[in-house]
Amino acid sequence: MRVLVIEDEHKIARALKKALEQEHYAVDVSYDGDDGYAMATTEPYDVMIIDRMLPGEYDGIGIVKALREKGIKTPVLFLTALGRVEDKTTGLDSGADDYLVKPFALEELLARVRALLRRPIEQQSTILDAEDLSLDTSKREVKRGNKKIRLTSKEFGLLEFLLRNKNRPLSKDTIMQHVWDYDADILPNTIEVYIKYLRAKIDKPFGKGLIKTVRGFGYKIEDDNK
Repeated sequence: MRVLVIEDEHKIARALKKALEQEHYAVDVSYDGDDGYAMATTEPYDVMIIDRMLPGEYDGIGIVKALREKGIKTPVLFLTALGRVEDKTTGLDSGADDYLVKPFALEELLARVRALLRRPIEQQSTILDAEDLSLDTSKREVKRGNKKIRLTSKEFGLLEFLLRNKNRPLSKDTIMQHVWDYDADILPNTIEVYIKYLRAKIDKPFGKGLIKTVRGFGYKIEDDNK
């Protein structure tokens, strides 16, 4: 899944990026409100982590209000040094989904990000599945039947995105935008290469292929049971 961090304190931003990448997220970082707003409105993200006080025309409140006015419903977690009840109320009323006061524990932030990703109805379980294939987003574990499958970070992210959209054809561009970050140096055939890697681990050893090619478009995971 792809996360946008808008945080002007570089040390905090770097720590967030590192922690999120260790959890297999693709992460983009912006250090001011105006650049962050531009990224938030032009790139597809699954969660945004936004500092409330930012340099530029847009502060955190302004970014979230503008996003909601544009109909962008991406979950937003506010980070702020303002911890009064009135401050939290203002932040949530602006359209944010959660609010975390600095200083905070990275473990709590990661848990809140996972909770935001589970909010849509189709994502309420930590277990994503297709027939006998399952992926546990909390334990970072993949199984087919009773056999555990070891995946690299990027393979895991790709499989998670396919499972979150199972039975839905996904274009290569869509996959690239959600699984790789903005600065990633990827070649035109990168998606095909990683699909090949996944098939070698989750399809070929088990006799039945779940990852289907949609000719001229992209790929999907097919679940005949749903």
